[in-house]
Parts: sequence; C-alpha cells; structure tokens
Amino acid sequence: MPILLLIIVGAAAGFIATRLMRIEADIVTTIAIGIFGALIGGLVLRFLLTIAGAMAGFVGAVLGAILLIWLWQTYGPKR
Repeated sequence: MPILLLIIVGAAAGFIATRLMRIEADIVTTIAIGIFGALIGGLVLRFLLTIAGAMAGFVGAVLGAILLIWLWQTYGPKR
C-alpha cells in the first residue's frame, strides 16, 4: 500500500510541479519527478526539523538577525 500511495502522491506532486515550472513532460516523467521530489523533499525536511529541534533557539536567532539586518538595510537611514 505505501508504494501505491507514493505513486499517487508523486503523480499529483509531479503534475503540480511541472505546471508551476511550465515544463511539458509525459506521464511517466511527471510521476518520476514527483516521486523523487517527494523523497528529496522528505529527507531535507527531516534534516531541517532535526536541526531545528536540536537548536531551535539558535536557528531562530540567526533567522531573526538576518531579517533585522535586511530590514535595516532596506528601510533604515540612508548614508
């Protein structure tokens, strides 16, 4: 059952991704793009959640500092 679910989800994800990226692909390629994209995305998401779970405060602080620097450079006083 998990393989059938992976194919169905992969087909849907591949269809949406190929339409968003404006790529014309056949059905087999679309399904393959979706399945491999789901595998890669799942691995990346698990990795990021592991890092965020272990160092959530640090990651949040860095992202907040980056946002603050961008806001300062964009809307702060001009020299």
